[in-house]
Amino acid sequence: MKRLEKILKKKKYIKIKLKKITTNHLELKAKINGVKGNFILDTGASNSCVSLDLIEYFKLDAQESETKAAGAGAIDMETQQSENNLLKIGDWKTHKCHLVLFNLSHVNTALVQHKAKEVHGIIGADVLQKGKAFIDYNKNVLYLKKTKK
Repeated sequence: MKRLEKILKKKKYIKIKLKKITTNHLELKAKINGVKGNFILDTGASNSCVSLDLIEYFKLDAQESETKAAGAGAIDMETQQSENNLLKIGDWKTHKCHLVLFNLSHVNTALVQHKAKEVHGIIGADVLQKGKAFIDYNKNVLYLKKTKK
């Protein structure tokens, strides 16, 4: 075990494998409310997001939102939101995951054009901050600190 991994393990960090895809994004598997999905890890996204058409799939309680979403070449998109979801990434979890719901078709179209698979959503800086994240880009590993009960 390498030094960084050893130190983080001692400090109750959980190691999560990331997969580099053809677009050079890092992809990870996660569960929302017990349902598996594929997500892009995006340190530049302020909020974690799920595609609007997956509200029922992930058992989300969606509410209207005043917020407009922008990103990846699309601006001023209508959004909804869903609060207090159970997010599980590897052995790390939080019961207070706030998600922004909007149409991610532009993201998935770009991924498919680059011969990558579509994703269910994006894990953003909100989750990374909550988990006091460390990303090892050399080894494609994400470390999240175990949350207190």
